[in-house]
Amino acid sequence: MDTRVVAITGAGSGLGASLAKKYYELGYYVCLLGRTRTKLLKTAQSFEHRYAIYEVDVSSKSDVSKVMQAIKQEVGQIDVFINNAGVGDFDSAEHISEQAIHQMIDINLKGTIFCTQEVVKDMKKRDQGCIINIISLSGKRGKINESVYSASKFGARGFTESLALELEQTKVKVFGAYMGNMKTELWDGAKAEESYMDPDDVADIIIENTIERNNMVVEEIIIKNNKYKYIQY
Repeated sequence: MDTRVVAITGAGSGLGASLAKKYYELGYYVCLLGRTRTKLLKTAQSFEHRYAIYEVDVSSKSDVSKVMQAIKQEVGQIDVFINNAGVGDFDSAEHISEQAIHQMIDINLKGTIFCTQEVVKDMKKRDQGCIINIISLSGKRGKINESVYSASKFGARGFTESLALELEQTKVKVFGAYMGNMKTELWDGAKAEESYMDPDDVADIIIENTIERNNMVVEEIIIKNNKYKYIQY
């Protein structure tokens, strides 16, 4: 396939949906990955062609492997892979349930690792490709009532930084995006503040900073809400 291929986890809503639409507008073939088919279809409702939908549980290594093989066979090699799927449960440390702890670690951290393991093998063989990990400012600095969420994101940050070093002598690029609060379903059940960022704006910034350029590379980007712009990360 001559058209470049992007695959995005958590593409059914929020930043993932925004990224999918932006990449589609740029002419990419877009693979939308997520747990809920109806949400993925909603994201793709304005797409006429150049897209495919795959239901996947990123916390299952076997499920991830199966879906990645299907993409390779049905669409082709992935040029850009975006680990965007994430969940959050926000409360004081002693009140976070065991189920919520497992879910955040399984999806936010292990999901990022499992998906990357599948795509990086072919990228290394071809000596090209880009892996974009959507992490969060909670992976740069701990926050009140985000102890386990931050733990999962600090883990994703460590994985991203180590992976970048592993691939330093290749042409495979690794990019970490650390952003503040956005108006997304992550805050389902909680009121999103007016200061929260628009995911469309964040998507624009991420795409602009991951464009291939001669003799330079952006390894990470920090996107803050104006409300917290003077806090150091």
